[in-house]
Amino acid sequence: MAGWVPTAWQQPWEYWSNTTFGAYVASTLPECDVYCGLSGSTLRAGRLAQRRGARYVCDRGSCHIRFQEKVLREEYDRWEIRYVGIDPRVVEQEELEYSQADAILVPSKFAYTTFTVQGIFQGKLHVAPYGVDLSRFSPSGRPRAEGFDCLFVGGLSVRKGAGYLFESFEKIEHPSKSLTIAGTVAPDVKPMLRRAAGRIPTLRVLGHVPQQELKDLMSRAHVLVLPSVEEGLALVQAQAMACSCPVVASINAGAGDLFENGREGLIVRPRDTDALAEALQRLADDPQLRDAMARAALRRVNSMGGWDTYGQKVLGVFYDLVGHKDAHTMWTFSPEHETT
Repeated sequence: MAGWVPTAWQQPWEYWSNTTFGAYVASTLPECDVYCGLSGSTLRAGRLAQRRGARYVCDRGSCHIRFQEKVLREEYDRWEIRYVGIDPRVVEQEELEYSQADAILVPSKFAYTTFTVQGIFQGKLHVAPYGVDLSRFSPSGRPRAEGFDCLFVGGLSVRKGAGYLFESFEKIEHPSKSLTIAGTVAPDVKPMLRRAAGRIPTLRVLGHVPQQELKDLMSRAHVLVLPSVEEGLALVQAQAMACSCPVVASINAGAGDLFENGREGLIVRPRDTDALAEALQRLADDPQLRDAMARAALRRVNSMGGWDTYGQKVLGVFYDLVGHKDAHTMWTFSPEHETT
């Protein structure tokens, strides 16, 4: 939305978008046993479903919205960037959803924790980590032997830790290092990007990259870097692992639900430039460690079962809510929305 909606309109646009879509869903909701919708626009349909005797599941793809608002406000202040903020009506709407829902789905233990500290009943929360399409992501090349090529994938933003990414990369000591950004750049970090480009001669910004090309970038990178300050679980981590690319990511990117620190990659504290730089330097200095992590990452992601495991987990939650005996019926899940 940012970039084509004027800044002054962003808050009311988000609220209007959520409420109108929510009204449409409620007006077209069929009879069902379980209604599940993405947070922000599910309340009307959820209440209607419950009045009909169905169960209501709120699927929150990120952290608790109050945690999200707090962290983002702190980060924008940290980088001296104007913060529009989340419309208070959207915050109120989401919290009503959390309260009303029979169950809340979150994609990582990190996201789960942000709900429990806000007082949400643990029995209502269910962690279902996202999967990866292994038919789309697999090794298709190898990194160059003499270099240290770092890759960031996703929308470059304050939320994704853009400032920490640039600061930490500058600290790495390597004669042939590079940093590639694959994804769109948020308008409010473009000044930060221009300053970084003046200090990092090997910085490349590719913009949006189709998935069929993304696996080639991941396969040729020595490491995927994701220093997010707030997010549910970044899909690009498992995608990189499926391409035999180690990951260095923050706890707040949901990394702990995908790999073990020190085995398939490295997990660092969020908002810590030095910790991120030290993790990257460790990989830059040790090609054997990089190779071992690359192999371990591929083994780990292949053992996770792709999107079917996610689908089975979610379906199990639905079955439990309605008291269905066969909570482990096989089911194939192929989300068309899997994007970078």
